[in-house]
Amino acid sequence: MSSTSYETKGNVAVISMNNPPINGLGHELRTGIVEGLMAAQADAAIKVVVLIGTPRAFSGGADIREFGTPKTFAEPNLNTVIRTLEACTKPVIAAISGACMGGGLELAMGCHYRVALKDAQIALPEVKLGLLPGGGGTQRLPRLIGPELALNMILSGNIVPSAKLAGTQLFDQMVDGDLLTGALAFAGNVVAENLPLKKVRDIKIKMANADAFFQFARNSVSVAVRNLPAPMKCLEAVAAAVTSKSFDDGMRTERELFMQLLPTPESRALRHAFFGERAASKIPDVPDTTPLRKVEKMAVIGAGTMGGGITMNFINIGMPVTLLETKQDALDRGLATIRKNYDSSVKKGRMTAAQVDERMALIKPTLSYDDLKEADMVIEAVFEEIGVKEQVFKQLDAVMKPGAILASNTSTLDVNKIAQFTKRPQDVIGTHFFSPANVMKLLEVVRGAATAKDVLATTMALAKKIKKTAVVSGVCDGFIGNRMIEQYIRQALFLLEEGATPKQVDRAVEKWGMAMGPFRMSDLAGNDIGWAIRKRRYVEYPHIRYSRIGDRLCEQGRFGQKTGLGWYRYEAGKRDAVPDPAVEKMVEDYSKEIGVTRRKIGDEEIVHRLIFALTNEGAKILEEGIALRASDIDMVYLTGYGFPIHRGGPMLYADEIGLYNVILAMRRFATNPRGDPGFWTPAPLLAKLAAEGKSLT
Repeated sequence: MSSTSYETKGNVAVISMNNPPINGLGHELRTGIVEGLMAAQADAAIKVVVLIGTPRAFSGGADIREFGTPKTFAEPNLNTVIRTLEACTKPVIAAISGACMGGGLELAMGCHYRVALKDAQIALPEVKLGLLPGGGGTQRLPRLIGPELALNMILSGNIVPSAKLAGTQLFDQMVDGDLLTGALAFAGNVVAENLPLKKVRDIKIKMANADAFFQFARNSVSVAVRNLPAPMKCLEAVAAAVTSKSFDDGMRTERELFMQLLPTPESRALRHAFFGERAASKIPDVPDTTPLRKVEKMAVIGAGTMGGGITMNFINIGMPVTLLETKQDALDRGLATIRKNYDSSVKKGRMTAAQVDERMALIKPTLSYDDLKEADMVIEAVFEEIGVKEQVFKQLDAVMKPGAILASNTSTLDVNKIAQFTKRPQDVIGTHFFSPANVMKLLEVVRGAATAKDVLATTMALAKKIKKTAVVSGVCDGFIGNRMIEQYIRQALFLLEEGATPKQVDRAVEKWGMAMGPFRMSDLAGNDIGWAIRKRRYVEYPHIRYSRIGDRLCEQGRFGQKTGLGWYRYEAGKRDAVPDPAVEKMVEDYSKEIGVTRRKIGDEEIVHRLIFALTNEGAKILEEGIALRASDIDMVYLTGYGFPIHRGGPMLYADEIGLYNVILAMRRFATNPRGDPGFWTPAPLLAKLAAEGKSLT
């Protein structure tokens, strides 16, 4: 089926775009538009042209399936199509519904007239890919809606409903009812009134104090997005629309700036994240056509921090949740916390009190497992101890209806073992939410050995409904994220032994881009959690060296923010991490105790030891098949661990550095007498790819 169709309705030629799902501007579609225009030009009976998409999309922009292929820039490229539209001697009307974004909006702005439904979605989101609109968007949009509003749209990349732009020159008419009918009526008026061919390029921009405005914008943007070059380039392109002598001069500036951004590591990182998020939902042996199980009623076990947050995800989409606790006071506290979270949103104007009441009414609190019988899926969020999980799953196995999905929010435990506590292991799956569960975007979906394909497909679809980025993990201790973070923390503790302070380590990686350094992160999560895991490791892996400096901290009851003391000091009611001389003395004393002469450690060594620890463990996870693809690992870190988006994730970052250089750095680190002798042995996959000159991603 062709991605365009051409038909005539009286003296109107209608070119319809149909390239599912969102009319991506692929080569075939671009060619079809040009051929349609040529046909209309050649037909003397045709007086006007309507370019229309589908109800879902006029066009969502570039066809991502062609990214990185020769077709991306093959003629007719987008700029050629737009020039052809603009040069058409018969009026061309863009009829806009659904998504009109990126190249799709640039396409519409190349037409002589634009009509739209009031709920069309308008955006130039290229900045989110580390790019700027390259089809004249930075030059035409300021002419249609004014430079200030255009700059805000381009810098944010966010969607604006067409109704909010109805008073601007972007739209000539808002259509009620059927779009094509409205567009044909508008076309009739254009012909009847012999309206001129309006070219956006001919609009003159009038802006008082332009120099002062753009200088103020430069000062603001440079501070807000210092790690990303695209916003500043977007700003300069919009400034060129205002200050250039001609439209063509502005277009040349836009093109030059676009080409400067295309090869930047930041743009590669953002594009990697864009494609990685979409790839994460694809499971090779679970086709998109896999039938899904019905999930209309949810149950959650445990009303603590995690259980409450998980519950909020489902009542936010209108799904009723039965929330079970073992004691009434725990249940009451959990409900109060959920309401408190919503009340905070009310105070910020994000919700109304009535909406809070509606959501709270969807929760059925209970102390009885019998009340879970009708639930289609249950997620347990109880204490992270295998004996506790066993009790819960045996009870769930006894009461849940056949076909119900039994999910565990475990962050480290063996999902296969948990499944064996039931007589229905095919229905068991891991759903590892990240705290706070109602906020964090990541959901690790842990596929057990017996997990049925429809259970996995259903869970992935449900994750999308609650707006999570779901990444599939196989079963291993810690899955993807926590298994890797353990090695990151091990290196952080070794750095303390050797001469660094918590503040120095945190400052180095935060300056590099991490949202939070390892010690602030540990204080937030609770140092006692890491302590419990280490104590288990000492028994399971007695041959592996772990620093005991973190244990010393915990032995003093310094568990982090919840106790007011951790690696830092915390004042009541505040979350500011205040360096504590007592901790620094403890660190220095510990170094003396184990016979280490402390040394000065540079920030680059700190960053690379921590990040390459993630990369090396990630390569093992990839080779073992725990993760399906390297980009899945990066998505875990970008959405769950505060990894800087402009770095693209630990796997892409290693590729940017070059795997050979990563191996060289690891060899240097391996000469350090204080580390575990085997820690810096390159993962076999990493060594193989480095030797072959290949990459992880």
